[in-house]
Amino acid sequence: MLAILLAYYFHPPSAALLNALADFKQRHGLAFVLIASLIVGAVLPELFVIVFFQRGRVRLQNARNFIFNAPFWAFDGFLINLMYRALAEWLGDRTSVPIVAAKICLDQFGYNLFFAAPFGIWGYAWKNGGYSFAKLRPLLTWQYYREHALPVLIATWAVWIPLMAVIYSLPLALQFPLFALALAFWVLMMTYMTNRFAGKIEADGELPISVVGDVRALKR
Repeated sequence: MLAILLAYYFHPPSAALLNALADFKQRHGLAFVLIASLIVGAVLPELFVIVFFQRGRVRLQNARNFIFNAPFWAFDGFLINLMYRALAEWLGDRTSVPIVAAKICLDQFGYNLFFAAPFGIWGYAWKNGGYSFAKLRPLLTWQYYREHALPVLIATWAVWIPLMAVIYSLPLALQFPLFALALAFWVLMMTYMTNRFAGKIEADGELPISVVGDVRALKR
């Protein structure tokens, strides 16, 4: 990501390519956001699991995961794009240390801490509990949030705060596309690690992509 940032400001051909990507995002607006979010959050990780951990066999659980993940991630992408636009409106679409630092703080310690993390933790808890609100209700506690969200938040901050410094140092039109790119690598890495440590995926078991979803919702 740092190489992309340096290339944008110091390598004109790379800047032209990135500006073309920004123009494409601007032209397609919400459609770009929703489709990119769906691909990164719902399609790529599931395909990765099918190809590398299920020997190319599609299982019913893959379809179940996709049915949940597609709208979940599309909505998440919509909110992220909206937040980027709001921060640019409030603080300015300029690259300076105070502006970038302020955006990171509002993103990571505001939106992420008080909405994205609970949304991801309890959203996937609801899914993994069979979409039962009766099972979810006892989990809507500070203790559950503290035990499940805070440790992951601390770990992901170490990765995502530097990434967000790069993203917020780019023009607004490039922020969501670069966020989606970083997220794709992050989710695929977490999918690989989760499956690698698990050793195998049971045919009727919950696929580790749900774990990846927890991690993603805790970042930014």
